[in-house]
Formats: sequence, C-alpha cells, structure tokens
Amino acid sequence: MKTKTQQQEKFVEYYMLSGNAAKSAEFAGYGSPKQRGYELKNKFKKELETRQKALISDSIPGVIGQIIELAKSAESEAVRLNACKDLMDRAGFKPIEKTETEITTTEAKSTEELKQELEDLNRTLQ
Repeated sequence: MKTKTQQQEKFVEYYMLSGNAAKSAEFAGYGSPKQRGYELKNKFKKELETRQKALISDSIPGVIGQIIELAKSAESEAVRLNACKDLMDRAGFKPIEKTETEITTTEAKSTEELKQELEDLNRTLQ
C-alpha cells in the first residue's frame, strides 16, 4: 500500500480525535470537505478501525480503575452497586439471562375450535 501524504495523515489524525470526516478533511486542507471526507474515510477505513480499536484497548485499564474507584468510594449507593455489578459482569459472573418460550401447535385444532379460542381470549381481555 502507498504511504500516506502529510495531508492524508493529518486527516486520519484529526478523524481519530473528532470522528467527523467532513471536519477532518477541512482541517487537513481539502477542498469540498464533505465529499473528500467521505472518500478519505472509506479509503482509510481499515486503518481507522484498527487505530480506534487500539485507542479503546489502551484506555481499558484506566476505565476499569475508574469503575473500581466508584465501587469503593462513590457517595451514592446506586452508583456503587452499579459499579460492582459492572465489575462482576466483566469478570465473567454475569447472571444468565433466561427466557421462556411457549410453543402452541394449531395443526390439530379445527377452524371452529380456533374461532372459539379466539372469542374466549377476546372476552378475557375485555
């Protein structure tokens, strides 16, 4: 892959800070910043995604530190509880979410039986 020009690198750097392609293209000095921003965002899509993932990964220790600090010393009990729940979830202790599914088969019922069942349900709801 070709190396980026200084102008393209400026676009990528500013996009990483702002997340706005048009403003990044304008900041980098491109004419027609909306169009160029869209084109450049697509051109450097993989690099932008890689950089964003790295940026997020690099911030994880600090974020977890903040959550731990909230769990220990937040004034609000609700904030402390939510921080504790969040830490437990991230440590793999998230409660299993269960859903119940009821399956009803109608193949064995006649049209009359189904009509009667519908009428009974309507009466119950009224």
